[in-house]
Amino acid sequence: MDLKQLEYFVRVAELGSFTRASIALDIAQPALSRQVRLLEVELSLTLLTRNGRGALPTEAGKLLLAHGRGILHQMARAREELGRVRGSLAGRVAVGIPTSLARVLTVPLTRAFRAQMPDATISISEGLTAGIQDSLINGRLDIAILYNAQPNSDLEIEPFTEEDLVLVQARPPGLEEDPPPGPISLLAAAQLPLVIPSRPNAIRMHVESEIVNAGGRLNIALEIDGVAAILDLVADGAGCAVLSRNAVANSVKPSAFCVRAIKDPVLKIKSALVTSALRPTTLTQQATLVLIRETSKKIGL
Repeated sequence: MDLKQLEYFVRVAELGSFTRASIALDIAQPALSRQVRLLEVELSLTLLTRNGRGALPTEAGKLLLAHGRGILHQMARAREELGRVRGSLAGRVAVGIPTSLARVLTVPLTRAFRAQMPDATISISEGLTAGIQDSLINGRLDIAILYNAQPNSDLEIEPFTEEDLVLVQARPPGLEEDPPPGPISLLAAAQLPLVIPSRPNAIRMHVESEIVNAGGRLNIALEIDGVAAILDLVADGAGCAVLSRNAVANSVKPSAFCVRAIKDPVLKIKSALVTSALRPTTLTQQATLVLIRETSKKIGL
């Protein structure tokens, strides 16, 4: 069995599409299809059901996918062990981070990674918690930071940070930055027109749940997915937002906004450092987890 063919099959099965897999693997789709077909011929089994919507593993394909992940993991471990003989870790690590955290964590984490593991590569993806979690389970990511991570048999979850959520408003022209505006109650904030992400965004779900628990109801002006777009709309006067302090502090122009603490109750959201329970972490991934923890402490997360 050719390892490259096995890698191609695993990637197609995980991504559910020859097109997406060809992009991820940087290989022409006809060549990818041919190699997977050669693997099927060698095994005398149909591994993927091909249709207009993508490619799904058959029962035989699911069995090979489970074995294939283990085989490829062992190959990665072997390369890492050989790298240690040379004195360094090697391999690739894919990390998913929510946008508000990515803005503050990506640069220092990448810098630390390059300094500590020059023979390894890191890929960082920004996104919403739901999408990041799906990518982690499907094998497209090795490590993820998730807001309000829920217990899941497919995931290994470790507490990471706890962030204050604040009310973000456009700063009126000519208003001095000091003194900062005073806090606002959660119910009072809920009555303001809010520019907020759509469900199932983790921050949206958390804010909505807390407001309902307090006996209130969201006043939604706009549903927009994307921190940068939300802040642009707030600055343009479309409404207010409830975001983490980091999201505002690391925006293009923090001075364009007034940030108010929320009380009664204080709004906080927890994040977790998450890996797949279905795939053991490699040495490079373990070292990356340590780097994420260390880097977050250094920058005060």
